[in-house]
Amino acid sequence: MNLTMLSTPTPLETNPDGVVLVGKTRVTLDTVVAVFNQGATAEEIVFRYPSLKLADVYATIAFYLNHQQEVEEYLQQRRQKGQAVREINQAKFDPQGLRDRLLARKASRSAC
Repeated sequence: MNLTMLSTPTPLETNPDGVVLVGKTRVTLDTVVAVFNQGATAEEIVFRYPSLKLADVYATIAFYLNHQQEVEEYLQQRRQKGQAVREINQAKFDPQGLRDRLLARKASRSAC
């Protein structure tokens, strides 16, 4: 019996926003790597995210382990972009001011 070795492409796709998704799902590479690094097995990851295929999770973990430095750089860039967006949103929409306005509105409604 001869076993033919075929190269299977990784199940990772980058969406138009530059976010890497696993398989044909909306589950991000960030999510799979984070849960894996918390000690979850591929089976546990599929249980938590049932839209994922087990083979895709194994392939994603293998890709991460084989390209750890590049994936970590990508994840760091995503964290930096996320922090920048949070800062912009907080500057535009002061969360403390919003909370005070909502509490004042609630108090005025309960007084009626």
